Amino acid sequence: MKKIKILALPLLALLVLSSCTSVRVLSDYDKEADFNTYKSYAFYKTGIDKAQISDLDKKRILRAIETEMSKRGFVKSENPDLLVAIFTKEKEEVDIYNNNFGWGWGGWGWGPGFGWGWGPGWGGSQVSTRTEGSLYIDLVDAKTRELVWQGKGVGNLGNINNIQKKEERIREFVSEILMQYPPNSVAVR
Repeated sequence: MKKIKILALPLLALLVLSSCTSVRVLSDYDKEADFNTYKSYAFYKTGIDKAQISDLDKKRILRAIETEMSKRGFVKSENPDLLVAIFTKEKEEVDIYNNNFGWGWGGWGWGPGFGWGWGPGWGGSQVSTRTEGSLYIDLVDAKTRELVWQGKGVGNLGNINNIQKKEERIREFVSEILMQYPPNSVAVR
């Protein structure tokens, strides 16, 4: 029984850590929009300029969107059917874990068996912080200027200093979000 418990702890830790890397995705759309008529796109500069991230990260996101739109058969155009805008948010999350098992000194107490001695006890806390980011991708009908689809990806960003890993994480966010487009269709990978 002890071997099962010992093996279960690393497996549980692996599952918790791997779940931190995923992107949670939500999407919403205008059910009146005919998504089959959209074949071309352009970036909506006004919407992109409002995103509160570095220009380098904006470029990374836009390149990832271009790749994903191309996979779906869209072409970039001066006279587009859709305008693509992005919006970002980030917040700091604090996690506190108070359930650390440890060994410590027992204390004086009343009742049978009072006195000092070694024994199991609960103690200590672990505090960790992480940055959770949200990326919104808005698709706007170019003729009516109305939002027809919005995708949102939420996940841990971490402090990624490695540019290659940062670009991979951005591509993962964009890919997971655009898997939801067009609505009610089979995702393209």
